[in-house]
Amino acid sequence: MRTLLLTETKMVYKAFGLTIASELALPELSSISGESESIDIQIVIDGSLSKKIEIMPYDFVVENKIVTVNMPDAGIFRIENGNRIILAPNEGADEDLIRLYVLGTCMGALLLQRGVYPLHGSAIAIDGKAYAFVGHSGAGKSTLASAFIKKGYSLLSDDVIAVSQSAADPVPLVIPAYPQQKLWQQSLDAFGLSNDELRTIYGRETKFCIPVEADFCSVALPLAGVFELTKTDATSVGIHSIPKLDRLDILFQHTYRNFLVQKLDLTRWHFTRSAALATDLPMYQLQRPTSGFTAPELVDLIINTIHTGD
Repeated sequence: MRTLLLTETKMVYKAFGLTIASELALPELSSISGESESIDIQIVIDGSLSKKIEIMPYDFVVENKIVTVNMPDAGIFRIENGNRIILAPNEGADEDLIRLYVLGTCMGALLLQRGVYPLHGSAIAIDGKAYAFVGHSGAGKSTLASAFIKKGYSLLSDDVIAVSQSAADPVPLVIPAYPQQKLWQQSLDAFGLSNDELRTIYGRETKFCIPVEADFCSVALPLAGVFELTKTDATSVGIHSIPKLDRLDILFQHTYRNFLVQKLDLTRWHFTRSAALATDLPMYQLQRPTSGFTAPELVDLIINTIHTGD
């Protein structure tokens, strides 16, 4: 078990276009040296939080748009005003697990609070534009992203895709997350990669954290398309355009921690953003067989679809 790693002074990091000052070491993120002009997010550790709050295990409580969640294997987490995450770790809680919640669930809630549209999936930079690959857990999103990296493309995000859009600039932008992927052992085997120097994800002994600094795109790019990855009983890969009437439901399904949308009173905002994406962007459903390694074939199919517009 790895115990909680604290910093003597707050470390400053960059992720999702935000400057983050954290009392918890976050080695997955890109650190910033020197003085930062402004801090967008504070991550603080306050053990007294657990004494002030009574909340059921795995419950999400939203009051005044402040999100509080009790993860009994890790601790209590509070996300405030899109600019502050407070941690009350349980005694002996594993550092890797705490970071998993901070960079996943907490960051997803914080992005919603900031009016940033979070999708659950991977984003890849292709010809100066961003393409989002969404899907349910186990669909193969990260494996597909790795296949793109193998072909020389760059990763923008894995797990949480931050889509930002302002009134001044209506073009949706994918904001880079941080240079790391998560892959199962079977995907490593398919790519011929060794796990000798890789760290496992807490609770998943055959899933690993993959640093991708050299293959990471650190600039925001316009979102140019959304692909939903699904598994089928077919024997070959396939693709088809998603009818516009189905797009709103698909976007909601693949919004990161979508149950928080209503709790945060963001239903109208989310609908408006989804409708704009569904209208302005091409959206496709990718189909892959339930067995076999087809990620390279999917890459070729996607690139051909992007270039031909079919």
